[in-house]
Amino acid sequence: MKRVVIGLSGGVDSSVAAYLLKQQGYDVIALFMINWHDRTGTLTGQCTWEDDALIAEMVAKKLDMPFHIVDLSKHYKKRVVDYMFDEYSKGRTPNPDVLCNREIKFDIFMDECLKHGADFVATGHYCQKSEIEKDGQKIFQLLAGADNNKDQSYFLCQLSQQQLSKALFPIGHLEKPEVRRIATEQQLPTATRKDSQGICFVGKVDLPTFLQQQLEPKTGNVIEVPASFMEKKKQVEKKPENFRKLCFPFPYKPWNGTVIGEHRGAHFYTVGQRKGLNIGGYTEPLFVIGTDVSRNIIYVGEGSEHPGLYRPGLFIAKEEIHWIRPDLAMNIGEMRDYDVRIRYRQPLEKATLYQYEEGMYLLFENEQRGITAGQFAAWYNGNELIGSGAIS
Repeated sequence: MKRVVIGLSGGVDSSVAAYLLKQQGYDVIALFMINWHDRTGTLTGQCTWEDDALIAEMVAKKLDMPFHIVDLSKHYKKRVVDYMFDEYSKGRTPNPDVLCNREIKFDIFMDECLKHGADFVATGHYCQKSEIEKDGQKIFQLLAGADNNKDQSYFLCQLSQQQLSKALFPIGHLEKPEVRRIATEQQLPTATRKDSQGICFVGKVDLPTFLQQQLEPKTGNVIEVPASFMEKKKQVEKKPENFRKLCFPFPYKPWNGTVIGEHRGAHFYTVGQRKGLNIGGYTEPLFVIGTDVSRNIIYVGEGSEHPGLYRPGLFIAKEEIHWIRPDLAMNIGEMRDYDVRIRYRQPLEKATLYQYEEGMYLLFENEQRGITAGQFAAWYNGNELIGSGAIS
C-alpha cells in the first residue's frame, strides 16, 4: 500500500483531499505545519494556527488518520518572510504564496513527509498533474484545476520536476461546490469553514504595519504625473531594438509631474495600488503608477485608465527563468507564443516570448495593467503550465 502524507491545514480543501485519498486506498498520514507565530500586523478576528491545528486534528480523528505537527517557522521566516522584507526594501512586490509553495510546502515540508515514509505528498490545491513519456523519459505536467474560479496552478509555477514527481492534488478535478458537498456529506468539521485569506500562513495583515517590523517609515513626496505626459512617451513600436523601453517600468523623474502630498515610505507601495494614499480633491481615484525607493518618491495618476498603469511587456532576467518543463526551454534567439498570467485569477493573455542572452522579453498582444516587479509571470500552453519567472 502506497503511503501519502497530506498537509492538513484545518481548511475544507485539504480535509476533502484527505478523505478522497483514504477512499482511494492509500495509507494516509496527516501533517500540520506551524509556519508563523508572530501576530504583529495581523488584522483582528483572524484565526490563529492553534485554532487551525485543533480543527485539523479533529478532521484526522474523524478520518482515522495519524496526526502530527511540525514547526517550520524558522525556515518560513528565513525563506519567505525575510525575502519579502528584502524585496519590499528594493521597491519590488513579492508573491509569498508562490515562494511558500516552492520553499516550504514542496521542499522543507516535503522532506518532513519523507521522514514519515511517504511515497507521495498531497495538498488541497486546485490543480492537476499528468505524466507523459518523451524520448524514453517520464515527464510530469502541471495542469490547471478543473474549477476555473479556483485554479491555483499559478501558485505552483516555480515547482520542479522532482517536486512534481512526489506531489498529489486529490481535489484538482473537482469544483469548489462539490468539495463543500463532500465535506458536508462526510460531516467533516471543516465543511462550513471560510477559506483562508492573506499571506500564506501569516493571514490577512495590514501590510504597512507588518512591514514596519523591519522597514522604517520615511516621509517622501507623492508626485502626480498627468495622463498627457505618458501618452506622448508611449508611442514606441514593438521592435527588438525597443524591447527595453517596452518591457521595463518607465523611469519617472521628479520633474515629470507635480508634488501633491506626502507618503510614509515608497517601499510600502506597489504599482496599481489605490488605497493608502489619503489624498482627496480628485474626480477619479489616484493610483500608484511608479515607485522610486532610492529617492523615496511615489508617482501617481488619476483614474483607472491612466496610461501609466499599462505596459506592453515585461522582462525576466535569465537567472529568474524557471521551466517546469525543462524539455521545452527556449534557446537564445528563439521566440514562441504562449498564454501568460501575471497574477492569480487574472485571465490568460496572449503574448510572444523572446529568449535573449540576458533574459526573456514578453510582449503582450494587449497592454497589461499593473505589471509589477517581483511578481511572477507564468506561461501556459492550453491548460498546462510550462514555466515562470520573477518580473524585473
